[in-house]
Amino acid sequence: MASEEEEERGEEEPLSPVSRLLSSPELCAVIVVTIGLKTRCNISSVVAGIKESLIKLPRFSCKLDMDSKNKKKAEPVWVPVRIQVESHVIVPDLDHVNIENPEEFIEDYCSSIVNTPMDMSIPPWEFHVLNLKTSNAESVGIVKLHHSLGDGMSLMSLLLACSRKTSDPNALPTITATTKKHQKCKDKGWRFIGRGLWYIIRFIFINFVEVFKFVLTLCFLRDTKNALSSEPMDGIQPRKIIHRIIDFDDVKLVKNIMQMKVNDVLLGMTQAGLSRYLSKRCADEDYTMTQKEKILDRIHLRGTVAVNLRPYTKIQDMDNVMTKGAKCTWGNFVGLVIFPLWIRSEDDPLEYLRQAKATMDRKKLSLEAFNFYAVIKFTMKLFGEKVVQAISKRLFDHTTLTYSNVMGPDEEISIFDHPISYLAASALTGSQILNIHFVSYVNKLTISLAVDATVIPDPHRLCDDLVESFNIIKSTALEKYKIS
Repeated sequence: MASEEEEERGEEEPLSPVSRLLSSPELCAVIVVTIGLKTRCNISSVVAGIKESLIKLPRFSCKLDMDSKNKKKAEPVWVPVRIQVESHVIVPDLDHVNIENPEEFIEDYCSSIVNTPMDMSIPPWEFHVLNLKTSNAESVGIVKLHHSLGDGMSLMSLLLACSRKTSDPNALPTITATTKKHQKCKDKGWRFIGRGLWYIIRFIFINFVEVFKFVLTLCFLRDTKNALSSEPMDGIQPRKIIHRIIDFDDVKLVKNIMQMKVNDVLLGMTQAGLSRYLSKRCADEDYTMTQKEKILDRIHLRGTVAVNLRPYTKIQDMDNVMTKGAKCTWGNFVGLVIFPLWIRSEDDPLEYLRQAKATMDRKKLSLEAFNFYAVIKFTMKLFGEKVVQAISKRLFDHTTLTYSNVMGPDEEISIFDHPISYLAASALTGSQILNIHFVSYVNKLTISLAVDATVIPDPHRLCDDLVESFNIIKSTALEKYKIS
């Protein structure tokens, strides 16, 4: 496959600081997107669709040159190549007779391609087509991409730019843009000045505390040992990927009842699910209820949460970027915040949501995500990639999980003339034990888990606990606020 693609003369493009970090072989940073389709997949339509849309984005017709001889600084660059789309569309020969559980087969297939090193001598993306019927789809497309190509927001925008509305095949789909509600301040005079001063004091104090915590994490502060812990090891351990679909309308219902954002609900659900899972792991070791509560209270567990740093991007902007030379905020423009998880045995399930919202509100007041991006950018410029890789390795080794949430389209779409049933995605970076990713599509929300199977041998149990915890949160919210 590599021999069929040759370099063509063209302008090389340097990588952004975060993309350079993600291009490190030590991180093995890849993104796997699962697309459930409502019809059997037509391979010819997929190939033709990719030729007409995807490869028009220059990044997808370039290979990553890690040892560029054309650059004085020998920095990695994107090098244009002549690409043969057919070689990137992979159709495995399936033995349908012996596939007893299609869902399990899809999970194993995703896990297999994630754990297979990506060929970096060609443009780093693949489109796998599995004409295998599952409970949620008639066929499945699995896209594997190197994370240096772009972040979740970029790739979701690209997916939508390649898609069309099912109700109107000539129209681009849309995502409801999140807008901030500006409340008119009624304070005047000294009260207005006092409120402004208090905001400035809080802003300075919170940012000082968050920077101090970040430095401590890089130096020595790590999560306490628990059932999700492992000893730091060289290299990335094999990953197991699973996903589960729940009703997104239920999530929005809880969001409206609790008067918070979807992300707050999902973080609260994550805290509740992990608390439930760790409690059961304690039960497996014959601890009493009091002992379990004490163990959970002593657990200090943190996750890195990916934050999109760009303003909301319209789909039309992404459609324009399909031509070379177009300017758009494409790539990896994300920062990270270190999010402390509330691991407790709570009598009130809604407390997990309140704690998630309180922590996230505090994080929004800080510049932690922008600070992380700035640290990566300037450290890369001053000290080079090795120092940045060392910083990121310590950050991932000292925390337990990665969390992200990407909002998809709120109307049904089709890609390459194939109506989509659901979307799922997993982004794997670093050595963390657990990656939790949420992707919404119309009225469905997909929970994707990517786990280190040597530490979490029962990922389906963890996923069950996440779903069951959310159901308890939902029923409690409905009962407490008397909503039928």
